[in-house]
Amino acid sequence: MTEGPAPEPIRNNLRGAAWLLADMSLNIWALAIVKSLGLGLPAVQIVFLRAATGLVLLLPLLLRRPDTLRLSQPGLHGLRVALSSAALTTSFYAVAHLPLALFTAINFTRPLVLMGMAALLLRETIRPQQWVAGAVGLIGVMIAVQPGAAAFGAGHLALVGTVLAGTGAVIVTRRMREEAPLMMMVSYTLGLALVTALPAAWAWTPVGEAWPLVLMIGVFAQFAQFCFLRAQFWGDTGVLAPLGYASLPLSAGVGYFLFDEAPTLGFGLGAALIIAASIYASRR
Repeated sequence: MTEGPAPEPIRNNLRGAAWLLADMSLNIWALAIVKSLGLGLPAVQIVFLRAATGLVLLLPLLLRRPDTLRLSQPGLHGLRVALSSAALTTSFYAVAHLPLALFTAINFTRPLVLMGMAALLLRETIRPQQWVAGAVGLIGVMIAVQPGAAAFGAGHLALVGTVLAGTGAVIVTRRMREEAPLMMMVSYTLGLALVTALPAAWAWTPVGEAWPLVLMIGVFAQFAQFCFLRAQFWGDTGVLAPLGYASLPLSAGVGYFLFDEAPTLGFGLGAALIIAASIYASRR
């Protein structure tokens, strides 16, 4: 007797939303710690310590599943780690020098950048409406950044690098769909630690009394990744995707209460255009 296809997992959008909110909150608090420490510690050192902390947390899984490190596509894994290392380093630098809400809003352009990269690198077909959405998103970026109000500095350049490198990592990940999720997570964390070890040692700055905060970055980031995976298990994409934009008011609130960063009306308008363009570009 032939068995039928495996049943779809039970969906619970309320649980999925709760897990996703936990994921966003943990990520925002990790970025808030980076922002408070970023001006005193090199960004690459923070990335290394984040990865090392995550590796310690993953060690029990490695001991139980040593076969996890058998890579079927080592070249793509290496490229993904390299791009992710660059994205994290530039993001930690950018969040230390820019308002937290602006950092979050500009990162919402990733779906638009992904669209362009998918057309160029993966030969995916992009509809005219999606190119229009990309143009609207670019206008939103210009309004949110307000280049005439302040000098375009290293923090802005780092944020551009974050979006490009991070989106490139997503492109590579999309080519690795057959890889096991656990192996992807372990190879990512281990790769980050190895790639950033030497640069971090070269630029090393004594952490001093900030060690607990630095370790919390890795703890928050690793548990956020777990919360994200649970959210994807429980929730439907149609529910989770729009909810992801709730990270903007969360980050704006953290920036306002902890760092006295008051969003301007221009920023609000630009962020609204970016979000609207990203949602429109994602529609089928």
